[in-house]
Amino acid sequence: MLITTKAIVLRTVKYSDKASAVTVFTSDYGRIGLVAYGISGRKGSGKAALLQPLSLVELTMSYHPGKELQQLKEVRSETNLAGISAHPLKNAIALFIAELLSKTLRQQEGEQDLFDFLHHALEWLNESQEGIANFHIIFMYKLTRFLGFEPNTELRDARWFDLMNGCYSVNRPLHVHFVQPELMPCFTAMTDCNFATLQHLRLSREQRNGLLNTLLEYYKLHLPEFHTLQSTAILRELFN
Repeated sequence: MLITTKAIVLRTVKYSDKASAVTVFTSDYGRIGLVAYGISGRKGSGKAALLQPLSLVELTMSYHPGKELQQLKEVRSETNLAGISAHPLKNAIALFIAELLSKTLRQQEGEQDLFDFLHHALEWLNESQEGIANFHIIFMYKLTRFLGFEPNTELRDARWFDLMNGCYSVNRPLHVHFVQPELMPCFTAMTDCNFATLQHLRLSREQRNGLLNTLLEYYKLHLPEFHTLQSTAILRELFN
């Protein structure tokens, strides 16, 4: 059957001489793999541009439940994110976010709250001129709520945060997976921070890198299939 749904493009790779495999996250069906014909070469450049990572699109596909790859029929721009593609730092952050989502979103059914969060985050990144350098940090922190391991903020005045158990602790954890003491004020500040107040979060280069490493460790502890992101090195180089 033919269905039309809003989607966020996560990844596009060559599938064959005539087709590409496209991974998207949709508002109605969750994560879906698509096969898209006719997007390579000069004639397909317009469609290919719409299937860049983190593009917000509306697509029509031939949908058969249980099939590994659905067939893409049509794709249209839903929201123009020119502010991201034209900005080198935003573009690097977008590539990082796309890789992060590609490796963490496994839902095979619609989840409107998650889709709305992602849509709002991308619109904010596209339009904002302040707080951009810390966007990926807050994004990773807020995404944990939808992935099932949001930090428990009870005892948030405690001196330690246990990454393995996802909670604050009065005593130092008996293992090595905890937020370093010098990062605790910044880590706790992320609890109350959102995209609207992001420009007020002041982090040094060392603090930003420290929080990124901490969050990557937190993801690895709670998502067994999660591994190192290749785009992390690009972000560190840009911020340095």
